[in-house]
Amino acid sequence: MDQVESFLQRLKRKTKRTPWLLPLALTSTVIISSCAIFFLFVNGRSPEKVPSLPFEDLGALPTVIPTVKYGFALDTFQVFKDEIRSGSFLGDILQKQNVPYAEVDQLVRNAKDIFDVRHFKAGKNYTILTKDSTQRADYFIYEPNVYEYIVFHLKDSLQVERVKREVTSERTTAAGYVQSSLWKTMTSQGLSFELTDKMEDALQWSIDFHHLQKGDEFKLVYDQNYIEGEKVGVGKVHAAYYKNAGQNEYYAIYFETEKDQGYYDLNGKPMKTSFLKAPVKASRISSYYNLNRLHPILKYRRPHYGTDYAAPYGTPIMAVGDGVIINAGYTSGNGNYIKIKHDDQIQTQYLHMQKFASGIRSGVHVKQGQTIGYVGSTGLATGPHVCFRFWKAGKQINHLRLSFPPAEPLPAEDLPNFMATKDKFLDLLKGIEMPTPVEEKSTEEEVIATEEAAAAPSTNETETGDGHP
Repeated sequence: MDQVESFLQRLKRKTKRTPWLLPLALTSTVIISSCAIFFLFVNGRSPEKVPSLPFEDLGALPTVIPTVKYGFALDTFQVFKDEIRSGSFLGDILQKQNVPYAEVDQLVRNAKDIFDVRHFKAGKNYTILTKDSTQRADYFIYEPNVYEYIVFHLKDSLQVERVKREVTSERTTAAGYVQSSLWKTMTSQGLSFELTDKMEDALQWSIDFHHLQKGDEFKLVYDQNYIEGEKVGVGKVHAAYYKNAGQNEYYAIYFETEKDQGYYDLNGKPMKTSFLKAPVKASRISSYYNLNRLHPILKYRRPHYGTDYAAPYGTPIMAVGDGVIINAGYTSGNGNYIKIKHDDQIQTQYLHMQKFASGIRSGVHVKQGQTIGYVGSTGLATGPHVCFRFWKAGKQINHLRLSFPPAEPLPAEDLPNFMATKDKFLDLLKGIEMPTPVEEKSTEEEVIATEEAAAAPSTNETETGDGHP
């Protein structure tokens, strides 16, 4: 307004000296305004529609959508991606990004309760975001896994934050015929090893997965997890079906209440029994309980009181039942071994471990399925395996011949809800069409596992010290 008033004042002063200027100025103003109005309303179009007149092809112009990741518009930064090298530290990386060592130290302290920087792993990805590569970088982002990332703010507050990625799930199904092994069958169909593992979790109390037969059938209803449209893992297995040797059928339905959760059979009885059928998954039996076997190292016949499960080095070994560890140590024959007391009658023993799991020692209580150690070949053993021994009333027996009483069913008040859940998933299982058997292909991982498992002999440890507590 001030500028308009100033213009009018100047115009008045000038017209006093040149009277003809005022009507000329007013006439010009009227002409310009008329032209503007004409263009605005030509062809009956309202002013609101005017922008479309001179830009008829505006919709054909490309729409630029910014690339957003980690909560940042990456197009506004210079982006550098790399992976953690063996032996590298946060300070080594950030000092190359012009971050002073004193502030690296402050970042480490700020990260203390969020992420331990000593847990950087070689091969994991990280990203540097910077406005100017000649100056200090703005952000360092580390991805410990697909589900989350850690953001280090390299300026101002030196804040460190852990960000969980949004995970979406989709209910899906799988089915197949076993050809040689469950693992090979499922991976040949493009199914993950994780799904195989979770299927074993659901049915492990009913099926001995070390004695499958060609032609066995399976069906699954499960959740497939996604992050940003990419598969990232398997969620819950809601229902599992297995038909063994064309005869016996097994079902596992997941159900949970405020008090209980787990897998149940079609009558609402828990699948879980007192003991698992094996202490390791994805393994094979390389030697059975045998009272007259030839020892591979000592070269004479003596009883073999355990069952050997051959598996690659580092395979987790699980406690087959709840109990307390009464021994966790080393002997020349057993190697690293653990003995667990489950009740007044039953104890189990696990021999030749590579190492114990974190926190495992004498006196510790363990749960069924808890990892207590890892497959190795310590002691008198010629290949990676775990010798599993089952003690009852002070004697070692063949656990493969044991059967345990079923657990108590769900409380009566929970059965109606369970039956509704069961019926829903039974309909889904019955609706799954069995696929045509596919040729099983060996992968590099399988070849390695097979070669390592094959290294374990059919009988492969001495009894020296095995029978001792």
